[in-house]
Amino acid sequence: MTTQPEPNGARHRSAPDLGRREFLLGAGAAAVAGWTVARASGALAGTGPRFQGVDEFDADVPTSWFDVALDLVRTTAGYSPPVASRAFGYTGVALYEALVPGMDGYRSLEGMLAGLGGVPAAGRKTAYHWPTVANATLGSILRDLFRTGRPEQLAAVDALESSFRDRFRPGLPPGVFGRSVRRGQEVAAAVFDWSEGDGGHEGYLTNFPPYDAPVGPGYWVPTPPDFLPALQPYWGMNRCLAIPGGAACPPGDHPPFSEDPGSAFHAEAAEVYEAVNNLTPEQEAIARFWSDDPGTTPTPPGHSIAITTQTLRHDEASLAFAAEAYAKVGIAVCDAFIACWYQKYVYNLIRPVTYIRRLIDPDWAPVVVTPPFPEYTSGHSIQSGAAFQVLTDLFGDRYAFVDHTHDDRGLDPRFFGSFLEAADEAAISRLYGGIHFNAAIVNGVTQGRCIGHHVSALPLRA
Repeated sequence: MTTQPEPNGARHRSAPDLGRREFLLGAGAAAVAGWTVARASGALAGTGPRFQGVDEFDADVPTSWFDVALDLVRTTAGYSPPVASRAFGYTGVALYEALVPGMDGYRSLEGMLAGLGGVPAAGRKTAYHWPTVANATLGSILRDLFRTGRPEQLAAVDALESSFRDRFRPGLPPGVFGRSVRRGQEVAAAVFDWSEGDGGHEGYLTNFPPYDAPVGPGYWVPTPPDFLPALQPYWGMNRCLAIPGGAACPPGDHPPFSEDPGSAFHAEAAEVYEAVNNLTPEQEAIARFWSDDPGTTPTPPGHSIAITTQTLRHDEASLAFAAEAYAKVGIAVCDAFIACWYQKYVYNLIRPVTYIRRLIDPDWAPVVVTPPFPEYTSGHSIQSGAAFQVLTDLFGDRYAFVDHTHDDRGLDPRFFGSFLEAADEAAISRLYGGIHFNAAIVNGVTQGRCIGHHVSALPLRA
């Protein structure tokens, strides 16, 4: 789609506006002081204290933290797309679990996510300042998940946590502040402990483990220009969060491999070849906008997180709604990469650049550098289908938005009439980029939407 002005249509409103935007944009101490007075006067009147729920605060704490998470993924060595998706998944779960005791009508993810248990309980009728809980949770979990981050990025983690602490502490009773910090730290520690047993712990150190790739016609081989070995060949065996396992939501088969010029497989290769050789300026812009290369961007799952953050800010969402959104989108991209990688190393399918150079044009090159893993299915298609299905279920199937993810890289923002429209564009970008056959794209979106439906079906509402 071409860039258009920001849409002016109706937007989802996730919770009442009481005391949110003002709280973090200059009146934090006064807002907390008002909370304290209300609590004391209630007690004197014999009606008991009133504790603010999570939905009575705005989402500035988590949206600020997920901006930092995107920078951590972009700058920390080893955060390939699967590794990044895992980090976003556990960060979202930690935030949700820390806040859920104060989210009226919601329940914990324990019993819904594989192996999750032992999350510290909150005291009954115990007062917490939920933005402080969120701040402590996100600072703690990101330190654990990015232990090899660059010093300047880890310093940014410390600085953001201190900034929110300094804003909140003066207006809070010391007991409430300390209890809120401890809750965030304890929940983050419990979620991180759980994460260590999923098969992907410290995956940033082992992106290229030894792997005996199958050899023969149609099988993947390392691709130009760097001819790297297979990335994360065992990722598909990791523990999933919401889906039953990597084999869930199977995509179905691609056309049978064939070198016959009359075959369906050769036709798919010819489609890639012709598409790249005859790109329009708009198609090339789409290919580059969704390239989301590791090291220069926060990778494809980071693109989904960036869109989530933009949407939450646009809607001035509550802290409670943001916790639900980040948990669901994080779980969706995490499981999408496990399911995708499972299929990639079941099929071990040849990449277009290898097939085209061998059988059509020895000098051909794609627009986007081919990443170092098998072709089928398309990772960007699956994760976009999963994440944007979740966002559709949260915000509606006609939610129009402008994606500003790559403004800082000089790429024009793009307008979409819905999240699923964006998923389709992200998917077809891989054809325009020359790195996927059409079957991987079409079946990948379907596979991703299946995963998104699984995540949306989690019974979070009590």
